[in-house]
Amino acid sequence: MQPYRLSMNPKKIRQIAHAIREWSNELGFDQIGVSGIDLEQAETRLGKWIENQYHGEMNYMSRHGTKRTRPGQLIDGTIRVISARMNYMPEPMSKSKSVLEEPHMGYISRYALGRDYHKVIRSRLRKLARRIERETGPFGYRVFCDSAPVMEKPLAEKSGLGWMGKHTNLLDRREGSWFFLGEIYTDIPLPVDAPTRPHCGSCRACIDICPTQAIIAPYVLDARRCISYHTIELHGPIPVEFRKSIGNRIYGCDDCQLACPWNRYAKIAREPDFAPRHALDNSRLIDLFGWSEPEFLNKTEGSAIRRIGYQRWLRNIAVALGNAPTSQAIVKTLRKRRGQTSELVDDHVAWALEQHEQSPNSRQTSDAGQRKSEPPRI
Repeated sequence: MQPYRLSMNPKKIRQIAHAIREWSNELGFDQIGVSGIDLEQAETRLGKWIENQYHGEMNYMSRHGTKRTRPGQLIDGTIRVISARMNYMPEPMSKSKSVLEEPHMGYISRYALGRDYHKVIRSRLRKLARRIERETGPFGYRVFCDSAPVMEKPLAEKSGLGWMGKHTNLLDRREGSWFFLGEIYTDIPLPVDAPTRPHCGSCRACIDICPTQAIIAPYVLDARRCISYHTIELHGPIPVEFRKSIGNRIYGCDDCQLACPWNRYAKIAREPDFAPRHALDNSRLIDLFGWSEPEFLNKTEGSAIRRIGYQRWLRNIAVALGNAPTSQAIVKTLRKRRGQTSELVDDHVAWALEQHEQSPNSRQTSDAGQRKSEPPRI
């Protein structure tokens, strides 16, 4: 990216900055902020986090060195970052909680119920950049949405889009935390916005609710304990010590957001692409476990869920079925899947069956099945 060379007086730049907010709203963004590129504090925190191995198998967090924390190194000429926020909450939180509390249902993190947000956000950001270009003439820029070594949350925090909560998600007083972030790295010297003040206070709802105690201290997340990490990022077996705590969560986890008091202000997304598809907001574990691989690929087309692949999808559901109340239908479903896909899936199916064999209800279920198969007595 070449440095911005067009002559533009400060008044014109302020006018463009104001117009960017109007254009972004027209494109469906809920808020825009502008920041500089100094991320020294975030770089120090990231270094300590990686040094403590809290990133687990997410080696990409350390792969790019300082390019992640120094935008000018990633994209030459960058002097400003435009951060954009788009709400994604697809339904009232009470409905999400009801699914989470029903052990026969599969809970999917609400961000993944609709179309893949990466595609939606990047497409809108490109449109915004082209709209800016019509006003300014050619300028240097690159758009991102969780697609490169970019410190999205620290940049958004610097730009006034919210503050970092104790669960390490960004929070806004008026909107909560159910939103996606995207960025435009640019060489236009736009005026920067002021950061907002944090408002978590003494609250620790997110820390206390975490099923696996992954938030090991305020503002510190050990990903190796996080359900989202286990069900999305981890490629191999899910550690046995965390399987019971996963409950019916088969892709990601929203517990810290569902518990956060600031999310009482969160609004339903206005973006149709984030609406649930294929009834994934309300599906039975048995039905989801019965999907064939072509069915999985078809129903997750254009979805963030597809990234984990079919084997990890079945792995996650097997764990959830192991945590569900024992029934003949669940045991039969698990036994039917044995030896059909992979060693990874078989390992988790075996664990799930073991849970039902140890269940107090297992004898009743076995006896009921036996009585059902016996001939009637005369």
